Amino acid sequence: MATTMTPAPAPARTDQSSDQAADELIPNDLVREAVPSPAGPAEAQDMDLPEPPRVPLPRGVQVMHMNWRQIEFMFRWRRRLGDVFRANAIVAGGPTVTSHPEHVKSLFTANPDIAPSLTAESPLLPIVGPGSVLTANGPRHLRQRRLLLPPFHGEAIERYTRMISEATEREIERWPVGTPFALAPRTQSITLDVIMSGILGVEGKPQRGTPEYGLRAAVKYLAAASTLPLYQLAELLNLGHEEPVGIQKRGIQILDKYTYGVIKARRQVTDLEDRTDILSLIMRARTEDGEPLTDRELRDELLTLILAGFETTANSMAWTWERLTRTPEAYDRLRDAVRSDDHADEHIEAAIVEAMRVRPVIPAIGRRVTVPWRLGDYTVPAGTPVIMSILLVHHREDLYPEPFAYRPERWLGRKPGTYEWIPFGGGTRRCLGATLAMAEQRVVMDAMVRRLDLEAADPAPEHVNHRNVTMIPKRGARVIVRSRH
Repeated sequence: MATTMTPAPAPARTDQSSDQAADELIPNDLVREAVPSPAGPAEAQDMDLPEPPRVPLPRGVQVMHMNWRQIEFMFRWRRRLGDVFRANAIVAGGPTVTSHPEHVKSLFTANPDIAPSLTAESPLLPIVGPGSVLTANGPRHLRQRRLLLPPFHGEAIERYTRMISEATEREIERWPVGTPFALAPRTQSITLDVIMSGILGVEGKPQRGTPEYGLRAAVKYLAAASTLPLYQLAELLNLGHEEPVGIQKRGIQILDKYTYGVIKARRQVTDLEDRTDILSLIMRARTEDGEPLTDRELRDELLTLILAGFETTANSMAWTWERLTRTPEAYDRLRDAVRSDDHADEHIEAAIVEAMRVRPVIPAIGRRVTVPWRLGDYTVPAGTPVIMSILLVHHREDLYPEPFAYRPERWLGRKPGTYEWIPFGGGTRRCLGATLAMAEQRVVMDAMVRRLDLEAADPAPEHVNHRNVTMIPKRGARVIVRSRH
């Protein structure tokens, strides 16, 4: 089932000084600060504060509503109950939902021992396994993160840029002109090619009959299948399980067959020390005790890197174009800037950042506090799961005037705030691939803006489809290429 976010129409721009300010990259008044709201481990005087108000619906209703109509659920209860409220859906223990930047800061900067991540309890656990950097907590998470961090920064990103550019050019050449098509599967092809190259070291498409070819095909197939209502029901049945069950188990078995095949083949190569792809790097890595990762640990990390990087980045780009093609003024400004090379990089960055604000692919992240925690006017007891709604933070009217409008000019001459713009999470749990994801989006967006003239296949905004922990365009961001340069 899909939900929609009803954006307010962008007002006509008649103020020439505003346009000039945007062109000169001068910060504007479209990004502000929230009213202070104290948060953090509760002190003695905080213990008298009440617990947050609760959503007055049966748990079963809340679970269904959150799983299929999360946008409607979140906005409805924030309007009725305020910035902080207690739900009773999906996460065990009745999560408290918050959307204030100071609350976010308190959790991002907290010692992980007193505010561990909820990803260890997420619907992703049966898919990527407990050994993944995504689902691990404590020392294990820090160990995995240290092993995986180097390939996602510095010179490594520069190497990936060439791969991204080549994959983009190959893909763009195949897009039809004058015929509507879904953009998301096409951006997925780009991100999957980049992943196969950067993570597995495969240039271009893998050769048929190789485990890499099978893995690529399995990922694409399961990504398409996971949008079906039956698969979404299967996700609900897997909640609370460490290993997959039912339909999801069959899908993971297919993935595992090829993933372990890739690992086995890589262990047999004679030039592992000379390879620069991420799989080879983490296979060479050693823990502080001198131990390599086991096949199961490699499997969990490999699936995490492939599924997380492939899905989120591709759909983020699809959402950017879904918004741009329905906001002609923003699209025209971006196209003029890029094709004239007038602050092109800044305009591309602004278009991406604003799309990730209004359409975050990951709508929420969480911590389970192990001590009583103050959240503004409330205190929650130890053991409470706290959900930071990225969706609600990004649509705070006090932070972002006209919060539902797509206004890339908000970001010209301005960087997003650490606790106000959080599509990659934050703290010690910030997405490892954030730098690569942004680099990938910049390269792809630059090529698409320069070479293509796009318009929406349907002027109505696309609804949101909830898939596992993501929000994706219901129709795949359908567009029409009017001309290719």
